[in-house]
Amino acid sequence: MISLRLARCWLAAAPLLAVLLAACGGPSGPSFTIVSGSENEVLAPMVQEFCASRGASCTMRYQGSLDIALSLKAGADPGADAVWPAASIWIDMFDTARRVKSVKSIVQMPVILGVRRSKAQELGWVGANKVTTKDILGAVQAGKLKFLMTSATQSNSGAAAYLAMLAAGIGKPDLIEAGDLDRPEVLATARALLKGVERSAGSSGWLADLYRDGEKTGAHYQAMWNYEAVIKETNDKLIADGAEPLYAIYPEDGVAVADSPLGFVDRGRGKEVESFFADLQAFLLQGDTQARIAKTGRRVEIGRAAPLPADPATNLDPARKLTVVRPPEPAVIQKALDIYQEALRRPSLTALCLDLSGSMQGAGETELLDAMRFLLTPARTREMLVQWTKGDQILVLPFSDHVLWTAQATGEDSEQAGLLAKALQLRAGGGTDFYTCGAQALALMKPTLKDGQHLPAIVIMTDGKSQGTMSTFETAWRADGARVPVFGVTFGSDVDRSQLDNLAKLTGGRVFDGTKSLTDAFRAVRGYN
Repeated sequence: MISLRLARCWLAAAPLLAVLLAACGGPSGPSFTIVSGSENEVLAPMVQEFCASRGASCTMRYQGSLDIALSLKAGADPGADAVWPAASIWIDMFDTARRVKSVKSIVQMPVILGVRRSKAQELGWVGANKVTTKDILGAVQAGKLKFLMTSATQSNSGAAAYLAMLAAGIGKPDLIEAGDLDRPEVLATARALLKGVERSAGSSGWLADLYRDGEKTGAHYQAMWNYEAVIKETNDKLIADGAEPLYAIYPEDGVAVADSPLGFVDRGRGKEVESFFADLQAFLLQGDTQARIAKTGRRVEIGRAAPLPADPATNLDPARKLTVVRPPEPAVIQKALDIYQEALRRPSLTALCLDLSGSMQGAGETELLDAMRFLLTPARTREMLVQWTKGDQILVLPFSDHVLWTAQATGEDSEQAGLLAKALQLRAGGGTDFYTCGAQALALMKPTLKDGQHLPAIVIMTDGKSQGTMSTFETAWRADGARVPVFGVTFGSDVDRSQLDNLAKLTGGRVFDGTKSLTDAFRAVRGYN
């Protein structure tokens, strides 16, 4: 009798216990991981809200479009149950095994040009009935406009802007064909527009942060290609900071639109996980959630929710009708991206400061040389769409407590081979001073910087703390290189990031974690240069 009574009590309490477990994050639902583009970070609270209602543990891991795409190649493992890139083209191009299932568009995000309002006024675009790509090109060629834009080979917003440029050169936004990419006038239009790129990046979210940070540091960038919704989010923050907002330009002759596809990755975890995904997807597409999403400035399918009203002050209008650039076939996109990387983008001027201090002996030295083998082997960089070209300038400065030697080469295959042969002779030993290396890199870059044709960057790879002082670099940077960003790549279990973080903050750069893979970290840096 006692055991029966206890059993009845347990059955009565079980539903309440399940609720309590869910409320406390208990294990009543599955663990679930989504690999997503950074533009979806604002939607993460809605995802977590659903997961909490199911007592599930959900993780959103943010990566660039190419990183997501590469994880879908045959033999690769995305390490996630769902992918949420900015556009379907990245799934279509790389998921040849068709592992991604049940793909549905959650929102639509046009990639537009946000221009500092005073600059837009100066160009005669405020209140204009229409602005075309030809107008933007004219401003760039006249030296009146420069802009931020993510790398077309690493980030979807950059790819979208680039495809729209090609479509404008072709004169037909409805369909870009392979043969169109062989036309000199089309490539000339895209090349001329890309000369307006002042800074590149591998992430749309980071690019928006860079624009805002520029208001605080005095960089005061003029414009940015980004998603309509990200332009709105940036403006909200700029206005809150008392800064001048961006004025939205929707090129009349064609705008590329990201369709934000959410798809399930079948990793054999069973029907429960697949069912959870289906319910999450349905939650994001239901009316109430779509209405909340629309309030972020994102576009949703007509009839699901009302868009935000137009804002005359910033020209943002999520209900505005657009001439949409139709995504080409995957093979055409691949050809277009190859042409971008090898022939059309602004050439880079990259200084590589390589830490060869004593703490690098052993595994560190091996990892560094492996990373250099990747960076200076064209067949490998082409696989990742980060290959150098003959127009690029590469500086190598290995250092310990002083710069060991310097070498310079173009991105020609033979010159890369020469740099690699010299780098492979390096051996670790001595102290650490990356501030002096950075200052010496600026001095070497100065003659090339004068022509204004290259996108510059200094990359510092280190596993330790510099023994020098930041003023050694900062004084040189403020005098000669105030537009040169510093990117740090760290590795080692006890690395101190604080000095590299300060350099990145000063110069508008970024620090990448190379503890898992120096090669991947260096590849990521190439997306920002």
